[in-house]
Amino acid sequence: MSSFVHSDLETLFLAIDDKEIMKELLAKYKLFESSFVQAWELQSRLRLNNKAWQSKLPSFSISTRMRKYIFTALFCMPLLTQAASINDTNKSELFFLNRITYGLNADGLAQFKKNGYDGYLKNQLVFHGDDGLPVSVRQQIAAMDISKIDGAGLLTIRHLMEQKLKDANTSDERNKIQQDINKRDQFIMQQAAERRVLRAIYSTNQLQEMLTWFWFNHFNVFQYKGSNSLLLADYEEHAIRPHVLGKFRDLLLATLTHPAMLIYLDNAQNSVGAVNENYAREIMELHTMGVGSGYTQADVENLARILTGVGVDLSGNGCLVGTSQLANVTASSSLFCFNPKRHDQHTKLFLGQNFPAGGNADDVVHAVDMLTRQPATAHFISHKLALYFLDDNPPASVVDKMAHTFSKTDGDIAKTLNTLFHSVEFSSGQYFGSKYKDPVQYVLSSMRLLYGGEPIQDVRPVVNWINQLGEPLYTHLTPEGYGICKQDSLSADQMAKRFEIARAMFWNAGTLYTNEQLAISLDATDKKQLQTVRNEARIAHPVDTFGIYDLMRPLLSSQTSQILRQTLTMDEWNSLLLSSPEFMYR
Repeated sequence: MSSFVHSDLETLFLAIDDKEIMKELLAKYKLFESSFVQAWELQSRLRLNNKAWQSKLPSFSISTRMRKYIFTALFCMPLLTQAASINDTNKSELFFLNRITYGLNADGLAQFKKNGYDGYLKNQLVFHGDDGLPVSVRQQIAAMDISKIDGAGLLTIRHLMEQKLKDANTSDERNKIQQDINKRDQFIMQQAAERRVLRAIYSTNQLQEMLTWFWFNHFNVFQYKGSNSLLLADYEEHAIRPHVLGKFRDLLLATLTHPAMLIYLDNAQNSVGAVNENYAREIMELHTMGVGSGYTQADVENLARILTGVGVDLSGNGCLVGTSQLANVTASSSLFCFNPKRHDQHTKLFLGQNFPAGGNADDVVHAVDMLTRQPATAHFISHKLALYFLDDNPPASVVDKMAHTFSKTDGDIAKTLNTLFHSVEFSSGQYFGSKYKDPVQYVLSSMRLLYGGEPIQDVRPVVNWINQLGEPLYTHLTPEGYGICKQDSLSADQMAKRFEIARAMFWNAGTLYTNEQLAISLDATDKKQLQTVRNEARIAHPVDTFGIYDLMRPLLSSQTSQILRQTLTMDEWNSLLLSSPEFMYR
């Protein structure tokens, strides 16, 4: 078969009718006999840089049938003769990885094989921060303003710019300063999205990254409400992220003591004599017990009264005189304050328990403890976790087991998930590949498969692809967050956009691997040079199509495999794989 394939390769290359190019291509191929990708990428380089190639391109005539046969012979047949690197990996292990990570890639599989099921899972159920990131990604994140300046600091900068705006003497000067303020806000929000994407693609601690999205979505805030454009990065970093695998009580308190949540759901304005029920209602309906779990409108009203005085000081000077923090609770932001003068100190009845008159900040902590220990909360949170990781209709049996663990461990998220991941239901083939990927999961899993090795240098295209699929980070207007079931994102328009994005991902390696700041600079000064830089970057970072096929092959149906064998080009092959039913589900 080898000589037969070489014969067809020579037929293809002889059609170029240029001896030097032909010799280089053949020599390159023979050095990498098991991988046509090397020859393919060399072709790309010559096409871009060699005038001889371009001058001979019109005479490059070969029938479609021959092209199809040669591509199939060179690309598919060698794979059938090679020992697959994952022959000893069964489907259940691949589906397991697909469900608790942002998608399969070679590094993730190697990590799983090294540690085994239990060892891998044990490690994933612990929060590691950025320890699992490549050095270059940690450096990218460390260089961001949002990593150097917390929410209070960013607001201080904004206040100084706004003071300049007030002091401006002309309309032109005011317009310029206002534009600078808007650009600064957008810059900070873009950094937050890029940081989230980099961590999600390249962290070895994939479960914590999935849960960062899950819990942010659960405790959703909208970036364009009040000052939240400057606070949401801090909210994710200090209120959400450290607690994604910890105790649910700590997570709830962290969100409750962050100004992004208090501004978004109006509790910053909640005070005695002017009670605002918005936050109290969403805490009970969306964050803890769930709709129809037995609480009453009176409970909502009394929780709102308990939360009076829970607010913020956006001056950046710390708590105002006469205010305090919550007892024995470390607030997730220095901007949080509890103001006793704004607190309703009359008697209250909440979930059947009396709160005596004269209450203070201790009432807030007590109410949170009551909410997190409700059986309804254990069931609601367990059901939502099973909905995200298992199936759109998770069986009651596994939800009940998870809720039991949640209650027994005082809301330990890691232990609750451990119950799910070790359940009979999670190992059942009935649920393999049953979860349809939401837009974020689709884009990130595609990126991990195509470019999960060397980290990309320009994250903007990835953020844009997520935006195009209708699930932009941090911009869901209402507090329930994005839906996490198939019906929430499956549509003909969504499928069409995913196919186009799949093609764009393959062809945009040059953009992804060009330094972002260099790209911004050249885009403004020398677009021709920018294109040259991106072309060189693309050739230097070929997609490992063989590795991708080797990894995905056990999951592909015979129908999908047949369709892939009929493709004529690498980009078509990769686009169809990323658009296949097997890749759309996890």
